[in-house]
Amino acid sequence: MAKSGTTTQGLRAAIERSGYYPALVAEAVEAAVGGEAISSYVVHQETTFDANEVRRHVTVLVLTPNRFIVSHTDEQASDTSSPTPYATTSTESVKVDRISSVVVSRVVANPESYTPGTLPREVVLTIGWGAVSRIDLEPAACGDPNCDADHGYTGNATADDLSLRVSDAGDGPDTVRQTLAFAQALSEAIAATAAPTR
Repeated sequence: MAKSGTTTQGLRAAIERSGYYPALVAEAVEAAVGGEAISSYVVHQETTFDANEVRRHVTVLVLTPNRFIVSHTDEQASDTSSPTPYATTSTESVKVDRISSVVVSRVVANPESYTPGTLPREVVLTIGWGAVSRIDLEPAACGDPNCDADHGYTGNATADDLSLRVSDAGDGPDTVRQTLAFAQALSEAIAATAAPTR
C-alpha cells in the first residue's frame, strides 16, 4: 500500500492506514521532518515470505523544500539477541542538492498500442545520493584471441542508495500513480536546486 500527498496530517493518516506499527513509524518520520513543510510523500508497505515466516517492511519517503527523508522499519522474530519479537526503524535525511540521480523504470504492457497517460504495470524508483555505490568489475580484454597480456579490469560504478518497486497487480494503480507523482516532485526539486540564481 502506498500513499502520496503533501500535508503532515495526510502523512500521519497514510502511515496509520498502512497498519504497520503506526505509532513507531510516525514518531520516527515526524522527528526527522521536524518543522519543515511537506512537499510530497509516499508510504509503501511490503510483505515478504522468508522460509516459514512472514516479514513486513515499510518504507516512507518524504520530500520537504530542502531535504529528502527516507525511513525504513522492519520487524524481526525473537532470536538469540532478543527473547521477544522486535522492530527496527531508521531514518536518513539528505539535502535535496546532494541527490545525484532519480531513475524511474516503467514496465508497460503491449507497447505497440501504448497511449500516453496510461499507467505502467510496474514502476521501479531508484534514488542515488552517494551513500551506497555498487561497483561491477570484470577482466578487460583486447580483440586478439591469442593475447595473454593482463589488460587490468573494466567496469562501472552505480549509485544504488534506494530502490522502491511497486506494481499494479501487487499494490494497485493508486500506488503506481503516487510513486510516479513523488518521483516527479523529487525531480522537479532537484532541478530547482540546480537552476542558476539571478
